[in-house]
Amino acid sequence: MDSIVINGGVPLRGEIYIAGAKNACLALMPAAILTSEPLTLSNVPNLTDIITMSQLLSTLGLKVEHNPQTSEVNLQGKKITCYKADYDIVRKMRASFLVLGPLVARTGQAEVSLPGGCAIGARAVDLHLMALEKLGAQLELSNGYVKAQAPRGLKGSVINFPVRSVGATENTIMAASLATGETAINNAACEPEIGDLIDCLVAMGAKIEGKNTGSIRIQGQTSIGGTRHQAIHDRIELGTYCLAAAITRGEVTLKGCKQGLNEAFLNKAKQMGMHIESEPNQLNIKCNADRINPLTISTEPYPGFPTDLQAQMMAVLSLANGTSEIDERIFENRFMHVPELNRMGADIQITGSKATIRGVRKLIGAQVMATDLRASVALVLAGLAAHGTTTIRRVYHLDRGYEKLEQKLAACGANIKREQL
Repeated sequence: MDSIVINGGVPLRGEIYIAGAKNACLALMPAAILTSEPLTLSNVPNLTDIITMSQLLSTLGLKVEHNPQTSEVNLQGKKITCYKADYDIVRKMRASFLVLGPLVARTGQAEVSLPGGCAIGARAVDLHLMALEKLGAQLELSNGYVKAQAPRGLKGSVINFPVRSVGATENTIMAASLATGETAINNAACEPEIGDLIDCLVAMGAKIEGKNTGSIRIQGQTSIGGTRHQAIHDRIELGTYCLAAAITRGEVTLKGCKQGLNEAFLNKAKQMGMHIESEPNQLNIKCNADRINPLTISTEPYPGFPTDLQAQMMAVLSLANGTSEIDERIFENRFMHVPELNRMGADIQITGSKATIRGVRKLIGAQVMATDLRASVALVLAGLAAHGTTTIRRVYHLDRGYEKLEQKLAACGANIKREQL
């Protein structure tokens, strides 16, 4: 099993290209189930999650060609030959559950394993199932699988989500695109990745209104076609490398991105003392303060502060000049990185959903264990700033969400390498 070894204390200086959004691509790829025509996606990162989704779609009968050199994925499902998304694949990644809606919409049937992924909370699929039932699907839960039937097709309906769910919103939008009549989704999630999915579906011929709002209206079509679509940049990767500059007191230029998708995060970064300059398709990041300012943060659905940057921000705030507080309002089990940061000399205490971070002067390199994707990269950030050597074990989580992490950091001067144990 691989480990990452970092000798910290080097300010990052250089350029980093921000890859396409993993979370956008994992919703865009299942959209290919909805049509028999080709769907070509560009700006797709080369990650294990993308490979897993490619494998899953292949088992359903889609032709999938992934070219990491061009960052393109070509998909075509002339005929769906299998309606079962097997446990052995779905357990690896929660986004696999997004094949459920498109499968039922196009074929009238589906059997999808309950999902896996990072162990950061319950993340129940109840809202996905509620929405599909509203659209007329008959559901049965048996032996860890959701079995769905809609032999006469799906029918438009009014769906009121009690809370905003990204995955449930995406699944419902795709399913409703081929339903008969109009579907109204109220209290829909508004993440940029959902807007990207809507743009792609509209280019394929779907009739969808309400992008970037909590109220989405969909006029179901009997069929939709293919298209070519470029995925948006990864706003979480952008935030991560911005914080890498902050924690090392460095200066980096982030290429292939723009400020608009990260307003809540960048506002907090500026309050922390970072200098951020926006140019067309790039951000210039600088942090030369001796100590950064403490913050009070609550994670919230978009456009609030993203939960996927909470762990990374905590690593940076562990070195702030004062006491910070983070209230994790999205996932109930997303503080597993705290004991590992404390092993490196951080002073963090957890009370319920809140973390109190008392800034220390320095972190010390240590052997630590990664527990999930964002916790893994938070430990990398801590290692970049720590005195001495940090060894991070179980870094396979990183390969799910960060393309060429070590290479990008090393190109900016970091002393970082991957080792096989």
